[in-house]
Amino acid sequence: MLRGLTTVSFYADDVAAARDWYSEVLGTPAYFAREVDGHIAYVEFRIGDHQHELGIVDARFAPHAHPEQPAGQVTYWHVDDVDAAFERLLALGATVHDKPLERGPGFVTASVVDPFGNILGVMFNQHYLDMLAATGA
Repeated sequence: MLRGLTTVSFYADDVAAARDWYSEVLGTPAYFAREVDGHIAYVEFRIGDHQHELGIVDARFAPHAHPEQPAGQVTYWHVDDVDAAFERLLALGATVHDKPLERGPGFVTASVVDPFGNILGVMFNQHYLDMLAATGA
């Protein structure tokens, strides 16, 4: 049934500010933007080895109310150095959600709350690297 990650959507009251912040985090500009009523309502980035999509959606289009505190699922993006990625995100204005923690051999996770209230997870995942090597990517 589930075949792979396509798009992760984050919500922000100020999509332009979120676009700029994530452009800095990711080291690449958004490749797509859509305006509604003269304001940026959606931007999208393609990132990583498989060009997965990260979309930032105007919070007014969220299908549910934004919780008072960050909650819910955490999507982890593979990074080669969790500690360095975690520290860089904090230096760029994110706050701690879950400090780096080894979950088992070859698996380290951490997460932050971005300046817009979304949880961003980073993970060293040996399985990810093994699968990437197996495909020759």
